[in-house]
Amino acid sequence: MADAAVAHRPWPLPRRPWIMAMEWHELLFMHWRVAPAQLQPLLPPGLLLDTYDGSAWIAIVPFRMAGVRLRGLPPLPGLAAFPELNVRTYVRIGDRPGVWFFSLDAANRVAVEAARLAFHLNYIYARMACDTASDTVLYRSRRVGTRAGAFRAHYRPTGAVTWADTGSLEHWLTERYCLYAADRRGVIRRGEIHHAPWPLQPAEALIEINSMTAPLGLTLQGAPLLHYAQRLDVVAWLPERVDAKI
Repeated sequence: MADAAVAHRPWPLPRRPWIMAMEWHELLFMHWRVAPAQLQPLLPPGLLLDTYDGSAWIAIVPFRMAGVRLRGLPPLPGLAAFPELNVRTYVRIGDRPGVWFFSLDAANRVAVEAARLAFHLNYIYARMACDTASDTVLYRSRRVGTRAGAFRAHYRPTGAVTWADTGSLEHWLTERYCLYAADRRGVIRRGEIHHAPWPLQPAEALIEINSMTAPLGLTLQGAPLLHYAQRLDVVAWLPERVDAKI
């Protein structure tokens, strides 16, 4: 990749080839401020909760996946596009801040099983729909076989695209270039990702149903901080074991 394409990264790209490419469309970041004491006990040993000015944050992120493909292969019909809904917070090991996913709901059973196996992530199958009407996204999701884990909202961008300033809260929340996961033995793994800086827009949302944090025992308070992104192209590497030195 050209130097200009990676200058925004906080550390160099992995030397090994990326394994998967994808597109994220009609994405909404919904962030709530949470006391660190509520979230740290929910993390596996070895992961340190990351905070901004003493506060932790939890996010619910609905979006639409498209163009999902393995390196060297075209997108596979029936497997390359589906809605996804993430519940995440922010963690670090050493000097590498990243994302911890409490859950990742997806409307594709094959993708759910493949991601659980390859990336050690808590993917869950759900019945989902992501439609657009004019500039508004109509998003619906409900996990199969449980009353918790439901979400329904309308959202849309309300302003021009901007790029977060380094050091700002928006930059801290979004510009993260790895995820952390724990395999079945509890071993912490880090998966690198790469993309251009987030093209963020202010947004508004009408949240009709949201029980996504109920399985965590968390009740979200107040209105969330909202940011919208129309599209982001992403590549990802398989997670590798990392020494949990916090």
